[in-house]
Amino acid sequence: MKRLDTQPSADSITLEPNDARRLASLCGQFDENLRLIEQRLDVEIRSRGNFFAVYGNTDSAQRAVDIIYNLYQETAHFSELAAEEVHLHLRQSETKPMTPSASNLQSASNIDNFSVIRTKKGNIKPRGLNQQRYVRSIQTHDINFGIGPAGTGKTYLAVACAVEALLRDEVERILLVRPAVEAGERLGFLPGDLAQKVDPYLRPLYDALHEMLGFDAVAKLQERNVIEIAPLAYMRGRTLNGAYIILDESQNTTREQMKMFLTRIGFGSTAVITGDMSQIDLPRGVSSGLVHACEVLGKVDEISFTHFESQDVVRHPIVQSIVDAYDAFEQQSDH
Repeated sequence: MKRLDTQPSADSITLEPNDARRLASLCGQFDENLRLIEQRLDVEIRSRGNFFAVYGNTDSAQRAVDIIYNLYQETAHFSELAAEEVHLHLRQSETKPMTPSASNLQSASNIDNFSVIRTKKGNIKPRGLNQQRYVRSIQTHDINFGIGPAGTGKTYLAVACAVEALLRDEVERILLVRPAVEAGERLGFLPGDLAQKVDPYLRPLYDALHEMLGFDAVAKLQERNVIEIAPLAYMRGRTLNGAYIILDESQNTTREQMKMFLTRIGFGSTAVITGDMSQIDLPRGVSSGLVHACEVLGKVDEISFTHFESQDVVRHPIVQSIVDAYDAFEQQSDH
């Protein structure tokens, strides 16, 4: 990277290698990615080939250059930069102060050294440093907790890691588990047994599997019980060896259920527990097994905890604003 500070209100960068395809991906159609950076940081970006000059407030100009550099590193692995990627880098820039050169080198190193998750239908790349840390933890720990608001990729990335492990024959099966909090009056009118009643609430897990493996492959794997989707109540008494187990919506487990689930894990298995502590639906007076597990297991070295914040949301940018607004309202209500 070559940086030229021509004046206090300007910053510039020459991107190497000079690759026309990557530069086009960086800029976006009709330079929409650059325009988004300009709008959010209140700067002006001028480019000629692989040279970019940014004019504006000194701090904003530096942030813009850092974002341009980091996004260019992304183009080495993917042909197109999604708008969500640009939004995420902008969010991280707003919430985490950057230093001129160290931030670039650190981010570039993290991006360059990180391998994508490979599934049957394509590659999936964790977005942002927190998602990358989450995936690294899943790949290096037997038990992992992913905690944070909706839209941060907790469950989706866990399913992707499970699919990759299955395709590599690192595990024999995948189990997707969910507590059946709604199995009382609200599900009572639905036909079928408990598993069938809970099935509609597992739709996000099905959608992720279908996207990564295809409808036919998922159906065949379910027929052979290679992929099993079940309520948490069905885990009691089982020992799960050689399996990839994902417990979704874990904030709705009781203390006893969480302990039961964690003690089901056998040799050669990986467990990922995801949840959002702001979405607890348990009856009043019943404490969450997820909250309790964080208190009890927080210092156990063999267990990883990844905490996501609103700035890690990778859905439409308004989702972060919604999460922040609800958090602020609830904090005011508590006082």
